[in-house]
Amino acid sequence: MPMDLNGYWKMVSNDNFDDYMKALGVNAAIRTIASLLKTDKDIVQDGDHFQIKTLSTFKNYHMDFHVGQEFEEDLSGVDNRKCMTTINWEGDKLVCVQKGEIEGRGWSHWVVGDELHLELRAGGAVCKQVYKKTT
Repeated sequence: MPMDLNGYWKMVSNDNFDDYMKALGVNAAIRTIASLLKTDKDIVQDGDHFQIKTLSTFKNYHMDFHVGQEFEEDLSGVDNRKCMTTINWEGDKLVCVQKGEIEGRGWSHWVVGDELHLELRAGGAVCKQVYKKTT
């Protein structure tokens, strides 16, 4: 049975985010602003259908997908690119592969206790974020 990711999650740590954004080609001004933000995640999971909202005071990003179904992802809220995205369960991890201009791009989500872990990958850079579930 896949892990239950439902809930509202608040960021508690964000390691190596600047290097990750550099790998995406995000300009210095946007990187400076983004590095100061503490994002929230609002995740609604219904079987293999997910809605993941990444929320901040600067920009919001919304994903709506079904596990195992490839789709074209518009990343205009992130780095103004499009890619073909597939998300699958690998054990208890939700693993995303984003095929496009940036080699090795994707992410993984998993839960340990009341913490949601997110590993972001792009061009050899790895960012690790941790979120705490709110009640």
